[in-house]
Amino acid sequence: MTQTAQDRHPVDAVLPAPQMLLYGLQHVLSMYAGVVAVPLIIGTALKLSPTDITFLVSAGLFMSGVATLLQTLGVWKIGARQPIVQGTSFAAVSTMLAVGLAAGGGRDGLRAIFGALLLAGAIAFLIAPVFTQLLHFFPEVVTGVVITVIGISLLPVAIRWAGGGTPGVTPTFGAPTNLLVAFLTVVIIVLIYRFAPPFFSRVAILLGLVLGTVVAIPFGLTSFSRIGDAGIFQVPTPFHFGTPVFAVGATISMLVVMLVIMTETTADILAIGEVVGKPADRQTVTNGLRADMGATALASVFNGFSLSAFAQNVGLVAITGIKSRFVVAVSGAILVVLGLFPVLGALVALVPLPVLGGAGLALFGTVAASGIRTLSRVDFSGNANIVIVAFSLAMGLIPIAVPTFYDAFPSWFTVIFDSGITAAALTAVLLNVVFNILGREPAPSEGPISAEGPAPAAISREDEARLDPSGPVARGEQRAANP
Repeated sequence: MTQTAQDRHPVDAVLPAPQMLLYGLQHVLSMYAGVVAVPLIIGTALKLSPTDITFLVSAGLFMSGVATLLQTLGVWKIGARQPIVQGTSFAAVSTMLAVGLAAGGGRDGLRAIFGALLLAGAIAFLIAPVFTQLLHFFPEVVTGVVITVIGISLLPVAIRWAGGGTPGVTPTFGAPTNLLVAFLTVVIIVLIYRFAPPFFSRVAILLGLVLGTVVAIPFGLTSFSRIGDAGIFQVPTPFHFGTPVFAVGATISMLVVMLVIMTETTADILAIGEVVGKPADRQTVTNGLRADMGATALASVFNGFSLSAFAQNVGLVAITGIKSRFVVAVSGAILVVLGLFPVLGALVALVPLPVLGGAGLALFGTVAASGIRTLSRVDFSGNANIVIVAFSLAMGLIPIAVPTFYDAFPSWFTVIFDSGITAAALTAVLLNVVFNILGREPAPSEGPISAEGPAPAAISREDEARLDPSGPVARGEQRAANP
């Protein structure tokens, strides 16, 4: 039976080309700084030449685009086919630096990093179906906490952007000019949402970034010199820096990081599924993780770093209501073009940090609000779920509030718990098992996500909770969902 346009889910809707281009560009502008930051950090720490660092930035953009296309359009059983933007992950930065510096830095360090990423990404790709067997440990009380922490963990990034960089490093951090431009960007976005016609409100973030950049020009916050310094065309050739170097210890360390990234990506896939009204089943999450890890392994071949779903773009989907995965696929195509034409990437990079910070406050705050909305559906009539949320939020906030808290711990521990998202997820899962699973007889229909997807409900969630206070809905153990 042919699917009509009326029957097609908004996720699978193909919008007019001009709209998709605008919405796709909006996604790119909201995540561009996050993509280029990692190669800049790694390249500078390994003391690479400016030419090599520029190559890494272009490769990062190119592979982010390829990974986004793979995630949104899908190939075989690879790709969640949801509006998910893939970008270079910050979760692996500390481990990649440790591996690269241990190998002597420079190009030798890069070869060691790429070797570890290639093997760890390939292994993680293969174990994705095993990893998603654990999805029944992700009910709403767990996913709500994780998504809330995702938003909270990103807010400090937006705040640093609004200040103009990094405290103690950027001389002009916190300058009144930076804060004024960030504030004006927020005001522009709010005014567009409040008074502009519906179409303009859907591109409020894009307009805020563009108009905020225009406002920033008289303050000297935008440098046009980058455009003249950038190359015209550049192809990310495989193994540009030499043959990867493989080491058991580096691979094991990187595999631990891959498990952390898989946990974060799982939360993002569940979150976007709920945002767009197409909840992710186990197969969807498995396919999404395959795209994540497969793209990471491929990125190491083309001189890129680990890739993961970008939570800020989940917030953008939630705040704009544009659910089409093909819009995000256009974002992927734009990223590929930016990777091939560095001069275009320099043009996008004209957006100053304070403007990004103003827009980031809206995007990241939306992610946290979505997590709170998920938690509002959890039953808190007893103490169990309150304890789960309380301790999980506390563990997730430790590395956010005090980044040096775990500095005295072993490296394997800090790799896991330096991520507030992973710390919150592990704590929530463990406490949910202790309070809601051990010693309880699960109902036959219980189980948050199955390979076949959620079973149809004969009665509403509210009625089920009212009629059976001890049932899975009332206990917050129903199918895992996100904002």
